Amino acid sequence: MADSTAHPPPAVDQRVQRLATRASIALAAAATLFLVYLVRHVSTSCFRASHTTPLSPFPRNSCDAASRHVLPPDRRLAKLRSSSRWRRLSATLASSLFPPLHGLRLLATSSRVLCLAAGAGNAVDALHAAGVSEVTGIDLVDFPPLVRRADPHRLPFSDGAFDLIFSDDPAGISGALFPARVAAEAERAVRHGGAIALAVDRQQDPAAVAALFKRSRVVDTRAVTLDGSQVRLLIFSE
Repeated sequence: MADSTAHPPPAVDQRVQRLATRASIALAAAATLFLVYLVRHVSTSCFRASHTTPLSPFPRNSCDAASRHVLPPDRRLAKLRSSSRWRRLSATLASSLFPPLHGLRLLATSSRVLCLAAGAGNAVDALHAAGVSEVTGIDLVDFPPLVRRADPHRLPFSDGAFDLIFSDDPAGISGALFPARVAAEAERAVRHGGAIALAVDRQQDPAAVAALFKRSRVVDTRAVTLDGSQVRLLIFSE
Protein backbone atom coordinates (compact mmCIF):
# COMPACT_ATOMS: atom_id res chain seq x y z
CA MET A 1 0.00 0.00 0.00
CA ALA A 2 1.44 3.38 -1.01
CA ASP A 3 2.32 5.91 1.70
CA SER A 4 -0.24 8.72 1.50
CA THR A 5 1.78 11.16 3.71
CA ALA A 6 2.96 14.16 1.72
CA HIS A 7 6.58 15.28 2.16
CA PRO A 8 7.67 18.87 1.42
CA PRO A 9 10.16 19.21 -1.38
CA PRO A 10 13.87 19.53 -0.41
CA ALA A 11 13.96 23.20 -1.39
CA VAL A 12 11.32 24.02 1.24
CA ASP A 13 13.32 22.20 3.96
CA GLN A 14 16.44 24.18 3.11
CA ARG A 15 14.57 27.50 3.29
CA VAL A 16 13.13 26.59 6.71
CA GLN A 17 16.57 25.63 8.02
CA ARG A 18 18.08 28.89 6.76
CA LEU A 19 15.32 30.91 8.42
CA ALA A 20 15.78 29.03 11.71
CA THR A 21 19.55 29.59 11.60
CA ARG A 22 19.14 33.30 10.94
CA ALA A 23 16.61 33.61 13.77
CA SER A 24 19.00 31.85 16.19
CA ILE A 25 21.87 34.15 15.21
CA ALA A 26 19.68 37.22 15.62
CA LEU A 27 18.50 36.12 19.08
CA ALA A 28 22.07 35.36 20.19
CA ALA A 29 23.24 38.78 18.98
CA ALA A 30 20.38 40.51 20.78
CA ALA A 31 21.14 38.65 24.01
CA THR A 32 24.83 39.55 23.76
CA LEU A 33 24.06 43.22 23.23
CA PHE A 34 21.69 43.20 26.20
CA LEU A 35 24.34 41.67 28.47
CA VAL A 36 26.91 44.23 27.32
CA TYR A 37 24.42 46.99 28.12
CA LEU A 38 23.85 45.60 31.62
CA VAL A 39 27.57 45.42 32.29
CA ARG A 40 28.38 48.92 31.00
CA HIS A 41 25.46 50.81 32.51
CA VAL A 42 24.37 51.31 36.10
CA SER A 43 20.72 50.65 36.68
CA THR A 44 18.70 53.88 36.75
CA SER A 45 16.32 52.34 39.27
CA CYS A 46 18.90 52.66 42.07
CA PHE A 47 19.21 55.70 44.26
CA ARG A 48 22.75 56.87 44.85
CA ALA A 49 23.78 57.14 48.48
CA SER A 50 24.33 60.61 49.86
CA HIS A 51 27.75 59.52 51.11
CA THR A 52 30.10 56.62 50.58
CA THR A 53 31.68 54.37 53.19
CA PRO A 54 35.11 53.40 51.83
CA LEU A 55 35.90 51.21 54.86
CA SER A 56 32.82 49.04 54.35
CA PRO A 57 33.96 45.68 52.94
CA PHE A 58 30.90 45.10 50.76
CA PRO A 59 28.55 47.31 48.71
CA ARG A 60 25.13 47.81 50.23
CA ASN A 61 23.22 47.33 46.97
CA SER A 62 23.77 46.36 43.34
CA CYS A 63 24.50 49.93 42.30
CA ASP A 64 26.83 50.85 45.13
CA ALA A 65 29.77 48.86 43.75
CA ALA A 66 29.77 50.82 40.49
CA SER A 67 29.96 54.26 42.09
CA ARG A 68 31.73 53.79 45.43
CA HIS A 69 35.26 55.06 45.94
CA VAL A 70 37.63 52.49 47.45
CA LEU A 71 40.56 53.89 49.35
CA PRO A 72 44.05 52.52 48.67
CA PRO A 73 45.57 50.55 51.59
CA ASP A 74 47.79 53.36 52.89
CA ARG A 75 44.97 55.91 52.97
CA ARG A 76 42.62 53.36 54.51
CA LEU A 77 45.16 52.72 57.27
CA ALA A 78 45.51 56.45 57.88
CA LYS A 79 41.73 56.73 58.19
CA LEU A 80 41.64 53.85 60.67
CA ARG A 81 44.42 55.40 62.75
CA SER A 82 42.43 58.60 63.04
CA SER A 83 39.39 56.81 64.51
CA SER A 84 38.78 57.01 68.25
CA ARG A 85 38.29 53.25 68.56
CA TRP A 86 41.66 52.52 66.93
CA ARG A 87 43.45 55.02 69.17
CA ARG A 88 41.69 53.69 72.27
CA LEU A 89 42.60 50.08 71.51
CA SER A 90 46.19 51.03 70.68
CA ALA A 91 46.49 52.81 74.02
CA THR A 92 45.14 49.75 75.86
CA LEU A 93 47.58 47.45 74.11
CA ALA A 94 50.50 49.72 74.95
CA SER A 95 49.50 50.23 78.60
CA SER A 96 48.02 46.87 79.61
CA LEU A 97 49.06 44.04 77.29
CA PHE A 98 52.62 44.86 76.26
CA PRO A 99 54.13 45.78 79.70
CA PRO A 100 53.77 42.24 81.16
CA LEU A 101 55.59 40.87 78.13
CA HIS A 102 58.33 43.47 78.51
CA GLY A 103 58.58 42.70 82.22
CA LEU A 104 59.08 38.99 81.55
CA ARG A 105 61.61 39.83 78.83
CA LEU A 106 59.44 38.14 76.25
CA LEU A 107 59.03 41.23 74.07
CA ALA A 108 61.80 43.52 72.84
CA THR A 109 62.33 45.80 69.89
CA SER A 110 64.31 43.00 68.22
CA SER A 111 61.55 40.41 68.71
CA ARG A 112 59.99 38.62 65.77
CA VAL A 113 56.26 38.72 66.48
CA LEU A 114 53.34 36.95 64.84
CA CYS A 115 49.86 38.37 65.48
CA LEU A 116 47.09 35.79 65.12
CA ALA A 117 43.51 36.80 64.28
CA ALA A 118 44.91 40.26 63.62
CA GLY A 119 41.76 41.73 62.06
CA ALA A 120 42.56 45.12 60.56
CA GLY A 121 46.00 45.10 62.19
CA ASN A 122 45.55 47.19 65.34
CA ALA A 123 48.02 45.06 67.34
CA VAL A 124 50.48 45.03 64.45
CA ASP A 125 50.36 48.81 64.26
CA ALA A 126 50.70 49.16 68.05
CA LEU A 127 53.74 46.89 68.09
CA HIS A 128 55.34 48.94 65.33
CA ALA A 129 54.65 52.07 67.36
CA ALA A 130 56.33 50.39 70.35
CA GLY A 131 59.49 49.98 68.30
CA VAL A 132 59.10 46.34 67.23
CA SER A 133 60.01 46.21 63.55
CA GLU A 134 59.53 42.53 62.66
CA VAL A 135 55.78 42.04 63.09
CA THR A 136 53.62 39.80 60.91
CA GLY A 137 49.84 39.93 61.11
CA ILE A 138 47.64 37.15 59.76
CA ASP A 139 43.94 36.43 59.58
CA LEU A 140 41.57 34.40 57.44
CA VAL A 141 40.89 37.59 55.44
CA ASP A 142 43.77 39.84 54.47
CA PHE A 143 43.70 43.53 55.29
CA PRO A 144 46.59 45.30 53.56
CA PRO A 145 49.02 46.68 54.39
CA LEU A 146 49.23 45.23 57.92
CA VAL A 147 47.53 41.84 57.70
CA ARG A 148 48.05 39.00 55.26
CA ARG A 149 45.80 36.01 54.71
CA ALA A 150 46.83 32.73 56.31
CA ASP A 151 45.19 29.78 58.02
CA PRO A 152 46.08 29.55 61.74
CA HIS A 153 45.45 25.80 61.56
CA ARG A 154 48.36 25.52 59.13
CA LEU A 155 50.74 28.42 59.53
CA PRO A 156 52.94 29.07 56.47
CA PHE A 157 56.05 29.57 58.60
CA SER A 158 58.98 27.38 59.55
CA ASP A 159 59.50 25.88 63.00
CA GLY A 160 60.67 28.42 65.57
CA ALA A 161 60.23 31.36 63.21
CA PHE A 162 58.98 33.75 65.92
CA ASP A 163 59.99 34.91 69.37
CA LEU A 164 56.43 35.78 70.34
CA ILE A 165 53.00 34.80 69.07
CA PHE A 166 50.34 37.26 70.16
CA SER A 167 46.59 37.62 69.78
CA ASP A 168 44.40 40.39 71.18
CA ASP A 169 41.23 38.77 69.80
CA PRO A 170 39.38 36.86 72.57
CA ALA A 171 37.92 34.61 69.87
CA GLY A 172 41.31 33.89 68.34
CA ILE A 173 41.49 30.47 70.00
CA SER A 174 37.96 29.77 71.21
CA GLY A 175 36.46 30.76 67.87
CA ALA A 176 38.79 28.59 65.82
CA LEU A 177 37.41 25.54 64.04
CA PHE A 178 40.00 23.31 65.73
CA PRO A 179 41.45 25.15 68.76
CA ALA A 180 43.89 22.35 69.62
CA ARG A 181 45.31 22.50 66.10
CA VAL A 182 45.79 26.27 66.33
CA ALA A 183 47.56 25.82 69.67
CA ALA A 184 49.84 23.13 68.21
CA GLU A 185 50.73 25.33 65.25
CA ALA A 186 51.51 28.25 67.55
CA GLU A 187 53.83 26.05 69.62
CA ARG A 188 55.54 24.85 66.45
CA ALA A 189 56.07 28.33 65.03
CA VAL A 190 57.45 29.89 68.24
CA ARG A 191 61.11 29.33 69.10
CA HIS A 192 62.27 27.44 72.16
CA GLY A 193 62.23 29.92 75.04
CA GLY A 194 59.76 32.17 73.25
CA ALA A 195 56.22 32.93 74.34
CA ILE A 196 52.58 32.79 73.29
CA ALA A 197 50.32 35.54 74.64
CA LEU A 198 46.58 35.28 74.12
CA ALA A 199 43.66 37.43 75.17
CA VAL A 200 40.73 35.20 76.14
CA ASP A 201 37.25 35.97 77.35
CA ARG A 202 37.11 36.44 81.09
CA GLN A 203 34.26 33.93 81.33
CA GLN A 204 36.37 31.25 79.70
CA ASP A 205 38.12 28.77 81.96
CA PRO A 206 41.89 29.43 81.77
CA ALA A 207 42.56 25.77 82.57
CA ALA A 208 40.61 24.71 79.49
CA VAL A 209 42.69 27.03 77.32
CA ALA A 210 45.93 25.90 78.97
CA ALA A 211 45.01 22.26 78.28
CA LEU A 212 45.21 22.98 74.54
CA PHE A 213 48.94 23.63 74.80
CA LYS A 214 51.03 20.49 75.23
CA ARG A 215 54.54 21.96 75.31
CA SER A 216 53.92 25.25 77.11
CA ARG A 217 52.77 26.32 80.55
CA VAL A 218 51.11 29.49 81.79
CA VAL A 219 53.72 31.83 83.26
CA ASP A 220 51.51 34.86 83.86
CA THR A 221 47.85 35.90 83.83
CA ARG A 222 46.50 39.45 83.73
CA ALA A 223 42.94 40.77 83.82
CA VAL A 224 42.56 43.73 81.48
CA THR A 225 39.84 45.76 79.81
CA LEU A 226 40.15 45.56 76.05
CA ASP A 227 37.86 47.68 73.89
CA GLY A 228 35.31 47.89 76.70
CA SER A 229 35.30 44.15 77.46
CA GLN A 230 36.87 42.33 80.37
CA VAL A 231 39.43 39.84 79.09
CA ARG A 232 42.24 37.78 80.53
CA LEU A 233 45.75 37.79 79.08
CA LEU A 234 47.35 34.35 79.27
CA ILE A 235 51.10 34.16 78.68
CA PHE A 236 52.59 30.76 77.84
CA SER A 237 56.21 29.74 77.65
CA GLU A 238 58.15 26.49 77.63
